Amino acid sequence: MAEIEDWKIKGELALNCNCDLFCPCVVSLGAAKPTHGYCQAWMAVRIDDGHWGSTSLKGVNVAALLDIPGRMGEGGWSVGLYIDDKASDDQAHALEMILSGSAKGTTGLFKLLVANFLGTQRMPVTYETDGTERSVTAGRKIMASIKQIDGARPGEPVTVQNTTYWMGPEVIVAQGVKAKVRDFGRVWTFDDKSAELCNIEWSGP
Repeated sequence: MAEIEDWKIKGELALNCNCDLFCPCVVSLGAAKPTHGYCQAWMAVRIDDGHWGSTSLKGVNVAALLDIPGRMGEGGWSVGLYIDDKASDDQAHALEMILSGSAKGTTGLFKLLVANFLGTQRMPVTYETDGTERSVTAGRKIMASIKQIDGARPGEPVTVQNTTYWMGPEVIVAQGVKAKVRDFGRVWTFDDKSAELCNIEWSGP
């Protein structure tokens, strides 16, 4: 067993899935069936600040492919991880531990839900903000952009608040603009599908 260090991540998470707008998993906390009975998704995290023991994680981008056969809470997930190739080996190790669930804490539930960890790949991972839009790439494996849904009050997006969803207590409702995932035998397109943004503050163990 690899040693688990004290860890923390602060930043933003973007996720885009095959559900029709809006994904039922956020409000049901993974108990409801996804729109089509299964979940195909990509997610990405921009780390604004964080550490794994004495190793800083600040400035690293990471993305993932998620393939879930039914309700999120029933497990059986397949997950592939993409870590920015600018990250050091120590940073990559830490992020694999955290995002595989092995580091316990906020993401520890992944250890229970992920049945098939497809592995970690190192490649350029970008996470760009342009107003209400986020664009993410992981090499040519994930090439995607999502946009916040405007609310009734000008300049404020539609949000889900005060939730105990694993990502965080406030989730911004968004929608895929253009989104393609091509890896591990999966060929997915999520244009116009459900998406979400969340400021995250995760820690462990």
